[in-house]
Amino acid sequence: MVDTILKMEGIHKQFSGVYALKDIHFELKKGEIHALLGENGAGKSTLIKILGGIYKADAGKIYISGKEHQMTGVTDSQEQGISVIHQELCLVPEMSVAENMYLGRESVYGHSCFVNTGELKIKAEKVLESLGLMISGNTKVSELSIAQQQVVEIAKALTVNAKILVMDEPTASLTEKEVKMLFKTIEELRKKQISIIYISHRLEEIFEITDRITIIRDGTYVGTKNTCKTTKDELISMMVGRKLDELFIKSKSEFGEVVFQVKNLVVKNKVKDVSFSVRKGEILGIAGLVGAGRTETVRAIFGIDAYESGEIYIDGKKVKIKNVKDAMRYGIGLVPENRKEQGLILIRSVEYNATLTILKEIMKGCFTNRKARDGIVNKYIQMLGIKTPSPLTIAKNLSGGNQQKIVIAKWLATNPKVLILDEPTRGVDVGAKVEIYRIMSMLAEQGVGIIMISSELPEIINMSDRAIVMNEGRVTGELPKSELAQEKLMYFATGGN
Repeated sequence: MVDTILKMEGIHKQFSGVYALKDIHFELKKGEIHALLGENGAGKSTLIKILGGIYKADAGKIYISGKEHQMTGVTDSQEQGISVIHQELCLVPEMSVAENMYLGRESVYGHSCFVNTGELKIKAEKVLESLGLMISGNTKVSELSIAQQQVVEIAKALTVNAKILVMDEPTASLTEKEVKMLFKTIEELRKKQISIIYISHRLEEIFEITDRITIIRDGTYVGTKNTCKTTKDELISMMVGRKLDELFIKSKSEFGEVVFQVKNLVVKNKVKDVSFSVRKGEILGIAGLVGAGRTETVRAIFGIDAYESGEIYIDGKKVKIKNVKDAMRYGIGLVPENRKEQGLILIRSVEYNATLTILKEIMKGCFTNRKARDGIVNKYIQMLGIKTPSPLTIAKNLSGGNQQKIVIAKWLATNPKVLILDEPTRGVDVGAKVEIYRIMSMLAEQGVGIIMISSELPEIINMSDRAIVMNEGRVTGELPKSELAQEKLMYFATGGN
């Protein structure tokens, strides 16, 4: 039987009389990769902060290797072999890899105060090599990729003999190739009998890398499942307290006239003779595999990239879109696939981001009409259910789901005829997905034509009124609602015609 290295029993935590955690149970075995799953606000962060010594539990017991332990602080937690790797990495960019790994614990020459950089380099490289990262210990952290920096964080934990690693959304900023590299490192840790608490909302990763999954909801323990004996549908139901088919909020809306049409669109080396249309109140799904040309198509429609040939019609009238300004003038909005880089200015406030598209309308001469701006911002905070302490809150401090709602608000402020949503629920938790589906359905009821790109087939099937499928820059199929099925979508996505 595998030994239990960590056990948390009956953990309670209140803030101002409100329970953040109530009777939470969690168990971790040696060499186990154990996912901690829950929506934003479920209590995952609070539980990890208790384990990491930042918060003290109001009630409950913590056992380390079978012995009860009262966690007194961060240093105490680290001395017990617990190390937390946060989503925002804690490295000094302009210092070397070796200096970061041994910061505050540097080797010195004899009894002097001079750092023995040569010894640091050798020790650092030995640990990095054991994790499969072959880089010089003298390399500046700023010169590394995010994936390499994460391995450095892991290596840093190993230098203090960490037995338990907590990884908080470790793949949030990684490419597919970098994710594979990280997973190789995690497998090396498993071989060393190091235990990992893996926090992620990406269920496909959880099924690939973890052994067990513990689900918490609204600060309470829901259950623990063996990864190989559960399903995505079961986990989602446990997280949100609803069945999967109840997640997709899609009311039937009456379709009006064709509001948008593109004919024979060509983008050099990317999009080949693409044609489709969308009606008022209709949600048109665009399915396809990565590299199919879906994003390239909507970027051309929105005026970000030039198209070589083709025709675009708004309300039956032919228009020429040369740039984003043209697209906005014709009533088109775009929620891009990467909200953090393309949709938001993260260091600015909610109200600033939500009104970026209507600056002219809220200006009085050289000054902002605060009354007009406040009215618009508060309207969309209420309408879209944006959870923010204040309209002045900085966007980067909000959850992914609330950030996405701000990007949607930015375009709703322009009263669009057509709203393009490129991977609208990527990087948000299940609860936020439900909210975004509600918003899409509401907009369709109001007569907005919606074009939705999604790589999640259940999303295409349940939210689309009709869908087209692309492969290698071409439309390979078009399916009405009644024919939307995973098998047919995949047939066309892989080139069937």
